[in-house]
Amino acid sequence: MNQDWEDRVAALWDRFDDYAETEQDEARFRAAVDALVAELPEGSPLGPFEQACAWDSTGHSDKAVPLYREALELGLADVSPYKVRRTKIQLASSLRNTGQAAEGVKLLEAELDAPSDELDDPVRATLALCLSSLGRDREALSLALGALAPHLPRYQRSMANYARLLVEPEESPGA
Repeated sequence: MNQDWEDRVAALWDRFDDYAETEQDEARFRAAVDALVAELPEGSPLGPFEQACAWDSTGHSDKAVPLYREALELGLADVSPYKVRRTKIQLASSLRNTGQAAEGVKLLEAELDAPSDELDDPVRATLALCLSSLGRDREALSLALGALAPHLPRYQRSMANYARLLVEPEESPGA
């Protein structure tokens, strides 16, 4: 879509907190998203992406999941690789919220090998939540500490090593 449309979508999201008081406000926000989506050409993957984000952000992960999947199926990767990565993060989070954390883990583990960008930490944070939901707390903590370590004013190396040691197999005595 054109930059004007993207700017209007961004402006709406900037005002999201103005809509977050009641269920009626949230419904008005989703209606505003739907109005912008109605301007898109039929079959645009941006429509279900924005609608999924709106449902997700208003506490309806169950309604967001099929829309995220639709956006990916309609070719969101051809429109915006950045939004594909956002979709995978948000879809994994919604899957976790709907009791499908294992699917979220699978989705995000593949993202660990994706080219690095500003979404690396959200990938790790969401993956950590999915892992924790599956009872894999040591792996989750390792991911969270590993993502946090580079941002610390000191102890980056120590924390990165502690993160690694949480998931490395313990050495046997005398090994």
